[in-house]
Amino acid sequence: MKLSHLFSTISLLTVSTLLVSTPALADKEFVGRIDARPAGNLGIWTISGQQVEVTEKTDIEPEQGPLVVGACVEVEHDKGVASEIGTIKPEKCGKN
Repeated sequence: MKLSHLFSTISLLTVSTLLVSTPALADKEFVGRIDARPAGNLGIWTISGQQVEVTEKTDIEPEQGPLVVGACVEVEHDKGVASEIGTIKPEKCGKN
């Protein structure tokens, strides 16, 4: 195996590992339960162990109930900054 091919393979494995180990940054959308959130809407929210930032530009949609700890939500984001967060049916998050 050529040295340049070996480095390419190692680089690809490193990038793959980073994407798998940081699911909030790898996916543009995910579903989970709110673990923690600030008193107001703005700030860092923890949803199923993943942190996302809610800003004044984030679209807040409490369509299936209030955005409280334990609520099932769907999050759309770009690099961990939420563009949309809204409650969804609890069964979409599985068991409590």
